[in-house]
Amino acid sequence: MSLYTQYTYEKKWTKTSEKEALRMISEEMPETDAEGTLAYILNEISKGKTITLGECRFKG
Repeated sequence: MSLYTQYTYEKKWTKTSEKEALRMISEEMPETDAEGTLAYILNEISKGKTITLGECRFKG
């Protein structure tokens, strides 16, 4: 599955690797478990949802 990200101030979605997504999650929410959060995001986007975390959005 492809992972796309977009900051709230951007207009274009960018294809992102899981490693880069982990970095973004760590920056947006440093107090959370980045790997657990990524697993949740991947699970939800597989259902067609868009997840917003801080100023970053994730979709599949």
